[in-house]
Amino acid sequence: MLTCYSALLYLLALFRAKHSVSPTDAMNMIRLTPTERLEWLRDDQRFVEAKAIVGRILDHYERFLETTNMDEKGLVAHFMDKELSHEYMDAAYKFGDLVFEALNLIGGGNRFHRLLVV
Repeated sequence: MLTCYSALLYLLALFRAKHSVSPTDAMNMIRLTPTERLEWLRDDQRFVEAKAIVGRILDHYERFLETTNMDEKGLVAHFMDKELSHEYMDAAYKFGDLVFEALNLIGGGNRFHRLLVV
């Protein structure tokens, strides 16, 4: 999820700033990791209103990595635990909600935003 949507957020931000996205912009984007794309967005002063939400996305992703940092057997056992599984699903929905909110905030309903969503 982060790979795809960090790319979309990055491109939406570039479109908002420049009113276009060039092939060079896309090439520069693919050279960045998903977290580097989000860190760029969070730290760029042109998108100060997105700083908090992008920071929260990065925080959720860090917690996801910490939660899943175990061998397959341990991970399966955690997901088989109904209470833990429910917590993980809640966290996943919250993460998705944050990404959706960020897409709408950065995209702002412009034409490129609509093209990416539809």
